[in-house]
Amino acid sequence: MAVASIIKAKKALVGKDTRISGSLIEDALVSGLLACGVEVSLVGIVPTPVLAYTTMNLRADVGFMLTASHNPPQYNGIKIFDGTSLAYTDETQRIIEKAIIENNYLTANWNKIGEVSNANVKQFYYEMIMKTLPLDKNWRVVVDPGCGATYDISPELLREAGCKVTALNAQPDGFFPARNSEPTAKSLEDLIQVVKEVGADIGIAFDGDGDRVAFVDEKGSFVDFDRCLSAYVAHLLKCSGGGTVVTNVETSMCVETMAERFNGRVVRTRVGDIYISEAIKRYDAVFGGEPCGAWVHPNFHYCPDGPLSAVLLLKALEEEGKSISEFVGDVPQYVMQRDNLVCRNDLKQEVVACIEKSAKSAFSKYTDLSTIDGVRLAFNNGWLLIRASGTEPLIRVTVEGESLKVANDIMGRGKVLIENIYEELKK
Repeated sequence: MAVASIIKAKKALVGKDTRISGSLIEDALVSGLLACGVEVSLVGIVPTPVLAYTTMNLRADVGFMLTASHNPPQYNGIKIFDGTSLAYTDETQRIIEKAIIENNYLTANWNKIGEVSNANVKQFYYEMIMKTLPLDKNWRVVVDPGCGATYDISPELLREAGCKVTALNAQPDGFFPARNSEPTAKSLEDLIQVVKEVGADIGIAFDGDGDRVAFVDEKGSFVDFDRCLSAYVAHLLKCSGGGTVVTNVETSMCVETMAERFNGRVVRTRVGDIYISEAIKRYDAVFGGEPCGAWVHPNFHYCPDGPLSAVLLLKALEEEGKSISEFVGDVPQYVMQRDNLVCRNDLKQEVVACIEKSAKSAFSKYTDLSTIDGVRLAFNNGWLLIRASGTEPLIRVTVEGESLKVANDIMGRGKVLIENIYEELKK
């Protein structure tokens, strides 16, 4: 009701992933939209990028995706997209929340309430990909939708593209019984085993709502997220003759290493795909992505898109004439470390603020300082990121170095700085 009232929506799309609470939330959401006179099209179980793309393609005012993405099955939520396929920003969400708090809605008269219809939008998404992305090679692919929203689209799309597909967990089940909804090396052990057994060229897996993708190479090894992202960045920049790419503050510095080879500029944002999409639009970037498999292709739309990314990667491998292990093998591998330090919730933001003031003197040889998401210091041979956890009484520390020795040194000095400031603030 708040969204419909603020943007004066006339047409809305509503989609959901396979979670069992989806229908319950859908009924409540649709009731609110109808009460404000909105015409609602229910698109059923679809991946988030399909909902985002068709909201734009069908010129709807707003699209609602009921999903908790890669989170466990008991979670659910509502992600909102505007008519350009961009997810609602923090600023827009604050406006929506204010309307809810103030109970400020523009409801329709009894004789002008909205109506509900069902719409099959998958065809528009298929057409968007297939008319621009023909594949020349008959790839042997094992695909694992994980019982999530890509259960039908991902195998069908790859078959339509000419791939020989073996599908795992390709049935909708909101309990995610086969594996964790988040595609990681640990959760994809079955996919890894099947890739080896059938001699596939590649394994492809998606999260619960299909906005993330992960890959397994032809040798049965999980493909590192950072290096895969950086390899694709290099390929895209080489093809486009340079340009701007966007990633977040936690991504490996190998993305800069690869971008610089092909006249690329890297813009870093806060962690979160909406910040990636916003920056892509702001800087007219050619691509953006996070090292969790969330890749945004602005030539198509502004939502991270797992199935589209999978087909685009296969196309890139064809153009490079490489296997995925060879493709990613061109990217240097640095040493990344993560640690969490206990810190009281009432002090953690203050600790980070004090670190910002002390960092320059504690790390005099830094080359760049960013405070867009915590404190990030870059050096010639690595970087340090210190952020307050948004959910727990912790300070999160991430470092990367050209060698283990460098990473250990940066981590050690960073932790000493945090501990000294924390002890001082507790007095």
